[in-house]
Amino acid sequence: MTSQEASTHTGTVGELAAGPVPTRYRPDRTMPLRVELARQLERRRTQVTFGLVVVLPIILWVAFSLAASSPPGSATNLVDLAKGSGGNFAVFALFASASFLLVVVVALFFGDTVASEASWSSLRYLLAAPIPRARLVRQKAVIAAFLSVCALVLLPVVSLVVGSLAYGTGDLVSITGESLPFWTGAGRILLAALYIAVNLSWVAAVAMLLSVSTDAPLGAVGGAVMASIVSQILDQITALEDLRNYLPTHYGTAWFGLLSGQIDWGDITRGVFGSLMWALVLGAFAVWRFERKDITS
Repeated sequence: MTSQEASTHTGTVGELAAGPVPTRYRPDRTMPLRVELARQLERRRTQVTFGLVVVLPIILWVAFSLAASSPPGSATNLVDLAKGSGGNFAVFALFASASFLLVVVVALFFGDTVASEASWSSLRYLLAAPIPRARLVRQKAVIAAFLSVCALVLLPVVSLVVGSLAYGTGDLVSITGESLPFWTGAGRILLAALYIAVNLSWVAAVAMLLSVSTDAPLGAVGGAVMASIVSQILDQITALEDLRNYLPTHYGTAWFGLLSGQIDWGDITRGVFGSLMWALVLGAFAVWRFERKDITS
């Protein structure tokens, strides 16, 4: 064996003895979205939430079936209007759930995400992996946003199906008497659901801020819901005048404008801009808070 071959043989044996070269740590590869999504989909609260969203339109249909019809000649109420067509039924389902139930859904997905890890005493192990704190918040917020939007869109979709089967595919008739063809109305209803999702982004940011600040998931969820209720109450106080325009819930019902023949984008645009500004500020504060928090659980 020549000296060159011996040197090569020695180097090969040395590499085999040392084992495989360890992969360099890459923070951008930690906590993949698909892994977090799978974890969240396996949780009971996710399954129950989506189950409730699917069952709600059926519950409303059963309630309408059991309710007595209005006597002839009486004024048309919301229930009678809801039974006019599948589109009207979906609008009623959104109207009945937007101010509270959908708020709870968004608060649940965002408020439970980090606080639950702390309550399970697994948060410090995730950070020791190590997963950068800002990335952990971002990955969990992305999955929570995805689940929230899916739930908010699923409600009108199921409502349209249930309503169409029960009351037909007639025109969508608004309270003002304007009517839209079924498919046009269905598209507007889905746009309304997306607007509600964007409008509730501030609730998501509040819930995330509370989630990184406490080890109690129910506290984070309840705090976000309470903030929404307080904002809605303040919005009813006319003495506040123009100050109400800065409340995050002031344009919560602007999606009604999508149900008209001619859409008025004024309040919708203001509602989107205001909600996103609240979400940006509160979301940035949540990341800042989590970056400086002592993790003990």
